[in-house]
Amino acid sequence: MSSGAAGLAWFKSSYSGSDGDSCVEVAVAEQAVHVRDSKDVSRPAFTVGREGWRDFVRFVPER
Repeated sequence: MSSGAAGLAWFKSSYSGSDGDSCVEVAVAEQAVHVRDSKDVSRPAFTVGREGWRDFVRFVPER
């Protein structure tokens, strides 16, 4: 699902390296979480519901 993501507060994970490669940025909104490629922010972000994001991060291993 894509979304217009203007005006959102984007952030990178604290696990992202300083090299800037292979990173995503996330913006949390009231009803959804938006995700985009940090190397090319002009490309459309995708949006997932907060419940779907919660389920996703539940299965992502911690470093």
